[in-house]
Amino acid sequence: MDSSQPSHLSPGASGALRRFAGWLARGSVGHPMLEGVDYWEELCESPSQMEICFAIFANVLELDEQGEPVNEKHAEHRAAAWLYRYCTGELPPGEPDIEPWECRLH
Repeated sequence: MDSSQPSHLSPGASGALRRFAGWLARGSVGHPMLEGVDYWEELCESPSQMEICFAIFANVLELDEQGEPVNEKHAEHRAAAWLYRYCTGELPPGEPDIEPWECRLH
């Protein structure tokens, strides 16, 4: 392993993942985009969709040289846009389509 590469998530990256999980579980992810959209029931019935939601957040999240997140709200927004499309069948108005790289499972 390259010694210049950290072996653990930075506190900021770990916090970003924790916050995203909390927002998702409380039903407040992407607020106000998903207001009135009951996504929790949909995700509970299809765990693989929750996996994709987390993949989008993680794939879009960018880290600086110290491993700290620089675009956490944007990553949350893209995951929320995907949830909106999953639950309603369409993207929110003005939202660009979800790119294949955003939802790729690694």
